Amino acid sequence: MSKPIKIAWAVLAAIFVGIGVAVFAIDDATSPTPADTAEVSDLVVRPDSHRLSSPEQSRAQFVEFLDFECEACGAVYPIIEDLRRAYGDRVTFVVRYFPMPGHFNAERAARAVEAAAQQGRFEQMYQRMFATQSQWGEQQVPADDLFRTFAVDLGLDMAAFDTAYNSPATLERIRADVADGLSLGVQGTPTFFLDGKRLQPSTIDELTAAVNEAASA
Repeated sequence: MSKPIKIAWAVLAAIFVGIGVAVFAIDDATSPTPADTAEVSDLVVRPDSHRLSSPEQSRAQFVEFLDFECEACGAVYPIIEDLRRAYGDRVTFVVRYFPMPGHFNAERAARAVEAAAQQGRFEQMYQRMFATQSQWGEQQVPADDLFRTFAVDLGLDMAAFDTAYNSPATLERIRADVADGLSLGVQGTPTFFLDGKRLQPSTIDELTAAVNEAASA
């Protein structure tokens, strides 16, 4: 890395505890059956999963199930960006949607990102969502109009964006990610997988070391 990551994981832990990392309320009678080991790799990453980096000589695969309205995801976002800058030439970074039902605008944000992705601007809208999270997060007012201004700023074809944003197929795409996450046992955000295995670091150093080891293998 060009410089060490100095944000203490304890800060993130405090956020997790303070806001209670958004957790799905799962009814035991209707919850998905956990995936068999043989199925895990297929569920962690799908062919249509969005990749923030996809090096030709990828040595590892880092996957995050995230919610754009989740404060913990917003807090870890700059750390993931640092990891991408350091290891993006060796590691495939993948994003999976996992909007939480308790976040009013989370699914809307995912729809906006997915609509932008359909015009080749996934990364830009992904970044915009986290950069502006404080403007629209944790509110009970629809942010549709604000998200539309983001699309305008990115120079998207607005007719196509509006169609995609409101399309049942877009929502189905997002919910397919959620279904995969639930099958993998994901109940909160952010949740990480490294080379198909659940990653549960207790410090930023552990997260960085895990990615570094995988990238150097």
